[in-house]
Amino acid sequence: VQLQASGGGLVQPGGSLRLSCVHSGPTLDFNGIAWFRQAPGKERERVGCIAISSSDGRTSYADSVKGRFTISRDGAKNTVYLQMNSLKPEDTAVYYCAAGSRTYDYWGQGTLVTVSS
Repeated sequence: VQLQASGGGLVQPGGSLRLSCVHSGPTLDFNGIAWFRQAPGKERERVGCIAISSSDGRTSYADSVKGRFTISRDGAKNTVYLQMNSLKPEDTAVYYCAAGSRTYDYWGQGTLVTVSS
């Protein structure tokens, strides 16, 4: 299983950005994809996740992003998105996507998101 995250960049506070995570390989090897982020000097945080194996695509989010971030999927494109709205400077971090079942065994490279004026 391989994952590739993209879409990071510089955005002003209050702005929006959409990250993409393209996954390849057998989807039987995992049932969910999550977005994580890590800011300099801080621990890695799970931003949210989406179920891949279920038809309803259930999602869950960290309290820090609930109501501002949305995770969605496009099965035809093997892509999971992270739509980020109302961005704050504290959202600045390297964002990663990861796939797994009980644990996240597969990781993509990170994409840097910088929120600054």
